[in-house]
Amino acid sequence: MTPPATTPSATTAAARAVGLTKVYGDGETAVTALDDVTVEFDRGRFTAIMGPSGSGKSTLMHVCAGLDTATSGSVLIGDVDLTTLSDNALTRLRRDRVGFVFQAFNLVPTLSARENITLPMDIAGREVDQAWLDTVIDTIGLRDRLRNRPNQLSGGQQQRVAAARALASKPEIVFADEPTGNLDSRAGAEVLGFLRHSVDAFGQTIVMVTHDPTAASYADRVLFLADGRIVDTMDAPTAEGVLDRMKGFDGKGRRS
Repeated sequence: MTPPATTPSATTAAARAVGLTKVYGDGETAVTALDDVTVEFDRGRFTAIMGPSGSGKSTLMHVCAGLDTATSGSVLIGDVDLTTLSDNALTRLRRDRVGFVFQAFNLVPTLSARENITLPMDIAGREVDQAWLDTVIDTIGLRDRLRNRPNQLSGGQQQRVAAARALASKPEIVFADEPTGNLDSRAGAEVLGFLRHSVDAFGQTIVMVTHDPTAASYADRVLFLADGRIVDTMDAPTAEGVLDRMKGFDGKGRRS
């Protein structure tokens, strides 16, 4: 199977943030969502980001993915600094080099499953790599449902279509924001298994925000955030280990 194509970079990181700060509001109402965060997401690895509500985990993902802007610091996809790009250049980078999987699926209801999977390439006017598309479709196990529209698919099937759409354009990195948040445990396991397989078999890079220790256990590494800072990491996580680590922090991110 052919792995996703990547753009050569001087760094082993698919994405990285340096001194990243994000502040919402001004003056007395200002809220620091990210506080001088520096982190790398290595190529070909699955990273989960966890933390309590308001810890900054979704903000970190959105800024690193180019969906939000930083107040200060820099964000790089490969060797391209997102903070230096124009709006049009940033749109092209997100379209060509980044994949997204969201909790709400974000499928177009009037399109078939196959049309949803190829939509980003169709919009960009790019030719579909049929061999790679076939590999992705066979991996998600929905070849017999490609003509169905989203309302004819279960929630788990819709999310697998969304994950396939993220991988179909061979992105450098895929960002997944609570991808199993709307799914039952069985459907969630199917989606997480697909994401895990895409790392192991295709060398894909995935960064996933989650609140679920079981979901985090599919990752190679877990980053723990509190009050906008990375307060701990865990390699080769287990659901039990992640849960214990989360219990070990108080609301300010300190070991209790």
